[in-house]
Amino acid sequence: MKIVDLFCGCGGFSLGARRAGFHTALAIDVDPILSFPYLMNFPQSRLLLADVSRLKARDIRRCVGEVDGMFGGPPCQGFSNIGLRRKGDPRRDLLLDFFRLVAELRPSFFVMENVPGLGQSDTKHLLDRALESVSKNYKLLGPLIFDAAEFGAATRRPRLFVIGMDSSRSDPITKEEINRRKRPAATVQAAISDLQNAKLIRNEDEYDVWKFSGGGRPSEYSRLLRSKTGEFTGHTITTHTREVKSRFAKVPQGEVDSVGRHPRLSWDGQCTTLRAGTGRDKGSFQSVRPIHPDKDRVITVREAARLQGFPDDFRFHPTTWHSFRMIGNSVSPIMARAIFSAIAKKIEGGNRLLAAAE
Repeated sequence: MKIVDLFCGCGGFSLGARRAGFHTALAIDVDPILSFPYLMNFPQSRLLLADVSRLKARDIRRCVGEVDGMFGGPPCQGFSNIGLRRKGDPRRDLLLDFFRLVAELRPSFFVMENVPGLGQSDTKHLLDRALESVSKNYKLLGPLIFDAAEFGAATRRPRLFVIGMDSSRSDPITKEEINRRKRPAATVQAAISDLQNAKLIRNEDEYDVWKFSGGGRPSEYSRLLRSKTGEFTGHTITTHTREVKSRFAKVPQGEVDSVGRHPRLSWDGQCTTLRAGTGRDKGSFQSVRPIHPDKDRVITVREAARLQGFPDDFRFHPTTWHSFRMIGNSVSPIMARAIFSAIAKKIEGGNRLLAAAE
């Protein structure tokens, strides 16, 4: 089945789809940095750098032919409660463009993800308007809020989803069918504690490459994310000043640094929602990174990736700042897999997809 990922970023949503047996034929993003590692991680897909607001159905068909499914998370900054939520933010219109392309391409299904703020009273009219454009042809589920931790991830990450199933080609999907795929949340300890048993072995193409060297047995969560070789990238530790380290040392697990507002992770809990920060066009503001439960430093890229549910062989960007932007912008692959697995059960040939999945 040919599915298309709009606003793909580094590919967290695509990874969840792949693990449910789907193949992303085409991924689209306007940002060359956020989508930089996409083809490294999905070499059999095609990446198109383009502005979705200017795309037509014919542009996508020219790349991949007829489309079986579409998914994506339109930029959330115009709807986020931690932002300004300006009515005139042009990124808000990209929500309408997502549904415009769904209406033009008529895939068998679609999945739209965004922040919970989209469903609030001052912006829900935009979502209602978007859904009205596809409501005649699709049975809609949502908007619903799902949290990545509800599906077994080690991070709290509530997100708003709308799923549409073409009424002429499949049965509607229900909330209960997705809820059946929920699992207990993993803890921070299960997700990242084994990374302390790794050593830097080489630098390769601007990436730091690490490998596990002894230590105890990994948790089931970590074991499923480890690479076959035991190698991974993105674990370079941030060097803090003596003053900052001293300040971090006074923050108990589960509490927040009073100066930088860094939350300290608790081994027995889940990570708070990882934020993306901004690109150069918006001032290059870095997001606040959590403090490691034991070490007086912020977490590494690989630790953030583990918490979000990315496997160790997934590469991000050689630059730490860009990598954190990618992870903070991404859909948890664990949550995405659960949703796509539920969809596969509803479409023709879906059981074969699930049987062939990773």
